[in-house]
Amino acid sequence: MPSLPLVSHISPDSIIAWRADGAVSLRQFLAEVGELAALLPAGSHLLNLCGDRYRFSVGLAAAIVSGKVSLLPSAHTAEVVRQIRGFAPDVFCLTDSDPCTVDLPRLRYPAMGVSPPGAFAIPQIEATQRIAVVFTSGSTGTPQPHPKTWGALVSSVQAEALRLGLVRARRAVPLPCTIVGTVPPQHMYGLESTLLMAWHSGNALSHAQPFYPADICQALAAVPAPRVLVSSPVHLRALLDAGLALPEIAGVVSATAPLSAQLAQDIEACCHAPLTEIYGSTETGQVATRRPTQSAEWQLLPGIKLIAEGDRVRACGGHIETPVAMNDRIEPLSGEHFLLHERIADLVNIAGKRHSLASLNHLLNSIPGVKDGAFYMPDETSPDHVTRLAACVVAPGLDAPHLLAALREHIDPVFLPRPLLFVDALPRNRTGKLPRAALQALFKTRRKPQGTRKSA
Repeated sequence: MPSLPLVSHISPDSIIAWRADGAVSLRQFLAEVGELAALLPAGSHLLNLCGDRYRFSVGLAAAIVSGKVSLLPSAHTAEVVRQIRGFAPDVFCLTDSDPCTVDLPRLRYPAMGVSPPGAFAIPQIEATQRIAVVFTSGSTGTPQPHPKTWGALVSSVQAEALRLGLVRARRAVPLPCTIVGTVPPQHMYGLESTLLMAWHSGNALSHAQPFYPADICQALAAVPAPRVLVSSPVHLRALLDAGLALPEIAGVVSATAPLSAQLAQDIEACCHAPLTEIYGSTETGQVATRRPTQSAEWQLLPGIKLIAEGDRVRACGGHIETPVAMNDRIEPLSGEHFLLHERIADLVNIAGKRHSLASLNHLLNSIPGVKDGAFYMPDETSPDHVTRLAACVVAPGLDAPHLLAALREHIDPVFLPRPLLFVDALPRNRTGKLPRAALQALFKTRRKPQGTRKSA
């Protein structure tokens, strides 16, 4: 049975991570992995809640070498934890936070000693070993499990690193890069692009998990160049709006939602670095990349194919072990290239007229003065009730009549949002996504009019 190394770094003195106290060598990292592995409880499933990306990586590696499976749900609410416990009754929690209140057996991340010189060996992991289960929310609210094997994940991130020019033998810059991520490693995109890609491209990861623009600048400045910023549209837009001076960046990576060509151009101009987008899903991992300032077309990663089946397209091959039906409308252009359109569940039909929520969101966010905004289609309450499209928006200084007039220039009146709520911030998660349940809860608590600006 084939096996693959835990990391692609070879020299024991090579740098694999940067913490607040400086560089971490491969020797030190492996020593800490071994030390933590010896402390892990007997359970075979681990919920890794470490907020420090380096500690998360040590926890992930300790679980892998111990034959344990890391469970990575999309949220950590009490209900989700209860459902995860139902999925894996032996699950325990690894945390680096003292006030952790998760209702599971807990192991506090230990203080690690200085690694003494000694035997050095890179663990070899069987390619078929299941090392993680990533969960999606599911249409019923019950987390849906998607197991990930070591071989598939390594193949995925190696293909990504090669496409980005970050592989040791073919990287676009002469020195190893440090990857700074704004997305959490518990998310599929964060797991692959901020952690595993560093492990399997000879590069290093930053321990930081910055969210606000000033924190992103600080995290970038804390590590040596060349730096690669792995982020999302919501973080990049906030960084752009902040107008802060950025340290030198070698490249920017974005995922979770497609960027408009104009926003991509503005980000490249701000960061003075090329921007690459990744398209994929929790089920498939990474599928394709594009340079949005150069082309709207996406290029499949090596070995991946798209198979059209009616209105649906399945992705298969490469690191995708089982064909997966994609939830987006995809227009194949050739064997390697395609155009991405709206999500299949994204279309709304009102009075016989159809529109895409993604397109409506794009129009809303294109209005001058709008900082963030999203349309929302409530569930139908009865066949006789007319369900109205709604929207919430962050737009200081604007009012509802102005926004509705601006939207009326571009969309049919049946798609004008009623109600239109003004809020201080949208309830986005750490990856910048806007869960439907969060929008639903927001509208339930804000249905009463709160003045002309607040509701329309």
